[in-house]
Amino acid sequence: MKHLLSILAFILITFGVQGLNHFVVNVAHYENIDFARAEPIMALGFLTMIVQGSILTLALGYLAPKGARIKDAMMVSLSFGLFLGFYIAVTEPAKYAAPSIPAWIITEGLASTIQFLLFGLVLGFVHQRFSKGPK
Repeated sequence: MKHLLSILAFILITFGVQGLNHFVVNVAHYENIDFARAEPIMALGFLTMIVQGSILTLALGYLAPKGARIKDAMMVSLSFGLFLGFYIAVTEPAKYAAPSIPAWIITEGLASTIQFLLFGLVLGFVHQRFSKGPK
């Protein structure tokens, strides 16, 4: 149950944060990217969120099999978030013709930070609530 809820939470948080970032807050930023699709393929995005959420919740379960604390979940989420977010924020504008590298780094870095901070909190609450070990 905790893994399914964690995956669902990851999808909701990711879609909420990244959706707001791409389609509401930073629309002009993304409209200036020449390599972006006019219509994103949402199914691939959801598949990615399911895989990433699965990896995160299973990693936490593996690292804290007797019960995870919020601190443990934050460490897992922020570690994976740093790994993924750093690639998105720094490597992508090095490979693609981003209109502004500093704007790209700030926009993507901030969105990733918010996403993985929020998810770390929720992941910790879910694992605490549904773990059978000591809390």
